[in-house]
Amino acid sequence: MKREIIHIDEELCDGCGECIPNCHEGALQLIDGKARLISDLMCDGLGACIGHCPQGAITMETREAEPYNETLVIQQMAAKGKNTVIAHLRHLLDHDEFDLIKEGVTWMKHHPDALDFKVEEIISVIHPEKTRKEAISIAAMAPAAQPATGGCPGSMTREIKREEFPVQSEPARMDQSSQLKQWPVQFHLVNPAAGYFHGADLLLAADCSAYTLGNFHSTYLKGKSLVIACPKLDSNQEIYLQKLVRLIDESRINTIHVLVMEVPCCGGLLRLVQQALQMAERKVPVKATVVSIGGEVLSEDWI
Repeated sequence: MKREIIHIDEELCDGCGECIPNCHEGALQLIDGKARLISDLMCDGLGACIGHCPQGAITMETREAEPYNETLVIQQMAAKGKNTVIAHLRHLLDHDEFDLIKEGVTWMKHHPDALDFKVEEIISVIHPEKTRKEAISIAAMAPAAQPATGGCPGSMTREIKREEFPVQSEPARMDQSSQLKQWPVQFHLVNPAAGYFHGADLLLAADCSAYTLGNFHSTYLKGKSLVIACPKLDSNQEIYLQKLVRLIDESRINTIHVLVMEVPCCGGLLRLVQQALQMAERKVPVKATVVSIGGEVLSEDWI
């Protein structure tokens, strides 16, 4: 499938950094005086950074997008030098992508002739076999490539680990623990290549549904990865369609549960899923739940 992704003309880039805070995914950093895309994994192709480049150095290019391949990416990063590689691997570390870090380091170990630095210099900063706490400690003690000035912290992808608690009977339970296990959740901000989507059960919920259902977390969200959207108010929903296809074909999600309100406009979410299934190479089971404004389940069917 074809995918849009940013392209930076390094001849035009003067390193002003205006684009950095406008990359929602934190995929841009200033390295050696140039703006660099340090991770294809986190570039969602929305182009929020384009209008903030005074030199016109950032454009969108359309190319065939295969499932994310860290080996190919690390080859590109390695050609740009040690500082870029360190920034790229730290970016993966921030998103708990330990398997990708290990894959990248393994490639460098087997291709030392392609590097103008020693792979041991990278390992001393990022060690994929350490626990996250140990890895962060190692990275903090090592010399930084450049100050990390990535995008909006509020939209940074992260996975939330929660302790499992035994299910209590409803009368004995005064409140419910949050079952959210990732961030962000808004469909324009999520990255379909993020690790927590791989093989996951996906809950695609209308914005209002969580406020209507008192048992949203315990009954609908628990054990699932979440995406929220509003088919009435959200713009550029073609991006939603493209991301759904990528979630189905590349992240190979297991099931999709569409949770919508009874209002007519909410049906747009289910139509998006049905359209994505027609475009995707894989087929996945889809469950549709319709909720009343009063919080009652009106229908629940596999379609």
